[in-house]
Amino acid sequence: MENTIPARIKRTQRDYTLGFKLQVVAAVEKGDMTYKQAQKIYGIQGRSTVLAWLRKHGKMNWIHPVKITMPKTPRASETPAQTIKRLERELEDERLRNLLLNEMVDILDSEYGAGLRKKYQAKGARRLQLAGKISLSKACDLLGISRQAVYQREQRAVERKAALAPVKEMVMNLRRFMPRLGTRKLYHLIKPALMEGGIKLGRDGLFAYLRDEGLQVKPQRRYTRTTFSKHWMRKHPNLLKDTVADHPEKVFVSDITYLESDEGVHYLSLVTDACTRKIMGYEVSREMKASDVVNALKMAIDARQTRHPLIHHSDRGVQYCAGEYQRILMSNGIKPSMTDGYDCYQNALAERVNGILKQEFLYYRCKSFEELKSLVKQSVSIYNHFRPHLSLGMKTPEEMHEKASSL
Repeated sequence: MENTIPARIKRTQRDYTLGFKLQVVAAVEKGDMTYKQAQKIYGIQGRSTVLAWLRKHGKMNWIHPVKITMPKTPRASETPAQTIKRLERELEDERLRNLLLNEMVDILDSEYGAGLRKKYQAKGARRLQLAGKISLSKACDLLGISRQAVYQREQRAVERKAALAPVKEMVMNLRRFMPRLGTRKLYHLIKPALMEGGIKLGRDGLFAYLRDEGLQVKPQRRYTRTTFSKHWMRKHPNLLKDTVADHPEKVFVSDITYLESDEGVHYLSLVTDACTRKIMGYEVSREMKASDVVNALKMAIDARQTRHPLIHHSDRGVQYCAGEYQRILMSNGIKPSMTDGYDCYQNALAERVNGILKQEFLYYRCKSFEELKSLVKQSVSIYNHFRPHLSLGMKTPEEMHEKASSL
């Protein structure tokens, strides 16, 4: 079956989520790429689209960018004898370095089956030739390969790149909504399209492809304490020790995490279904008041589709122990459950959902509180309806919730 590149689709600003725009802006301002390279790498249409995003969301002045040049440092003068000694030392160092590198490559090939020599000899010869450091004939002689091997490798690379051309479009279509989605989940989502298009690409191959295209994401972990549990209010026992969340709306887990914008520190309260991982309620606030956390709980209660007995599990934070919060639980027939002490692993699922939102969707800093609220609303919807979970058999939280609730 012949592979055909899909027709170019015209996109507007609405086709790019706020999270995606902030990711591109952060990458450009960090120096990972220029704004023109960002447009090429991510396939963004419009000659000044990224520049417009930089001027709107960026922290730097993009009205009149300043070019910075580094001064050149001249080499200190040497006598001929000093030059000869230096060159002799460098030559001996290079000989030993070459000996060590060859030994390491031999170890990798023999003990781990890496096949580095066969895989990268032709590529290395061509790169050195293009850099003007050695002729291709000389490089091939030193490596013990023929020039024909170099040409054949390049021809295979061109054919492979043409065959994989539609993959980048598939990835970027998903990254517009989930800019930091992991490669395993990406592969699960694009696999049907790969099979339909006759494109042979496995999961490990997608890892390599994204790495070569500069499209891999690196997770980063950050932690800030948001729980104050040394207070006088009543704390409830941990009911999850004897409970398994085997169907939707049997256990809700709640937690609070912090978010930042240029206006300061804000807080996100989440209520998640423990069985389906669906975010049932949320609230973004400027403070960690009990009334703000109650709003997330009310949203979760309104979103319920069943009336099964329900347990609400949280840490021992003052917001969850407050009388206002406990009255809402009692009036809706919900049993309160809390962690035994200060161990965050007793509320691990809620912590995990916090981490997913912050690492994949809320990773980039917003300019204002209102912009942050819009980003959170958009991110929660995408998380619930589009992001697959390994723990759910690569189903989305919404799929699992609807399926299980109908049984």
